[in-house]
Amino acid sequence: MSQPKSSRTTDPAFLQSVADKVGTPFWLVEAGELRRRIAEVKSLVNGPFLHARYAMKANSAARILREIHSQGIWIDAVSAHECQRAQRVGYKGGQRPPEILYTADVFRGNWKDVILKDGIMPNLGSPGMALDLKEAGYQGNVALRVNVGFGHGHVNACDTGGPSSKHGIWWEDLAKEVRLIHEAGCEVIMLHAHVGSGPKQQELRENLKRLAQVFRELAVDFPKLEAVSLGGGLPYNYRQHEELDLAALGNILAEAQKELSQAAGRDIHVEIEPGRYYVVSSTTLVAKVHDIKSTRTNVKGKGETFVMVDAGFTDLIRPAMYGSYHRISIPARQGAKEEPLCVAGPICESGDVFTRGADEMLAPRMLPRPQRGDLLCLHDAGAYGYAMSNPYNSLGRAPQVWVEEDGSLHLISRRETLDDLLIPECDERI
Repeated sequence: MSQPKSSRTTDPAFLQSVADKVGTPFWLVEAGELRRRIAEVKSLVNGPFLHARYAMKANSAARILREIHSQGIWIDAVSAHECQRAQRVGYKGGQRPPEILYTADVFRGNWKDVILKDGIMPNLGSPGMALDLKEAGYQGNVALRVNVGFGHGHVNACDTGGPSSKHGIWWEDLAKEVRLIHEAGCEVIMLHAHVGSGPKQQELRENLKRLAQVFRELAVDFPKLEAVSLGGGLPYNYRQHEELDLAALGNILAEAQKELSQAAGRDIHVEIEPGRYYVVSSTTLVAKVHDIKSTRTNVKGKGETFVMVDAGFTDLIRPAMYGSYHRISIPARQGAKEEPLCVAGPICESGDVFTRGADEMLAPRMLPRPQRGDLLCLHDAGAYGYAMSNPYNSLGRAPQVWVEEDGSLHLISRRETLDDLLIPECDERI
């Protein structure tokens, strides 16, 4: 994994200048690092029948989507509103291959609008969705998300394939599903799976090879097949610095495209759809230290020392959800003596602690002791950070600040106010 080549998060004066403008906490998005990651993904799909998508659930901010769109990357969306967000930055429905793929396990909300009116192709992850399409009167092309029986997420709670995963249609049930799809007047032109990888590159490569072989065997059963998606899951190790072996991964994709085309007897488009990998290292959550306090026990006189900051799990929920690790730094205290510290936020929940392990217990970090007013950085927060932030405790979401490669700053989403949070509330008789 490589860290940002020219990260401004090591410069306390720069960070303070941003804090003076927008307050704390705030998200800092480094444009240069985002573009570097986009270029890395594009290097994997340099053949005429190889393509990349962005799983926009990782961060659907309009400024990020526009950057992705400008580089010719297509979209994987998981809700009707995500489809519409993609359309607002220039993506179109009705394309073939589709610029927007609508991947879901359950249709919700205004799904009929984006499929029937906007021409966005659905990717079916549950058998009942074929019945939904039939009842809606849709007769067109679809993709199938297949649970091929194996897979691994970046943590155990996030398996994307296998018996414990809710995603996709179990591979042994495909024949029944195809019958339902044909009864609805639809045709399968794309197969999709996402087997994940965890943080290990070798596991990703092995999983992709297995998946390509599964789809090669299935290809002969789908006479209208045009494309196969091998999913996302490009590994990003939050703890260790390790560069992804792009050449080895690119060779696997090229070989998969060749073998799938041979099996089908025609050119098959092969896709990948990372989300995390594009955005994870580009974004840092910057918080302000408000206090340092300690607890003690009655037995040994030992407890924990808590660094209290103004960011909480309303901003970055991943550590509270499944013990995810995010590197922490205190730029103004670089090089100072370190000690075991816990970092906690302002939320009225005991789980509002960023330094937790996979077992959800406290896991103090070796950090320099900050002073009140110092800025603290939670790194590698671009994937599922802002996107999963929420209005619990009526705090409102923190602003996102885009820093261009020339150092210019752009506010790409402002801090939410109480008035923003109250907009949906009403008292209307229905």
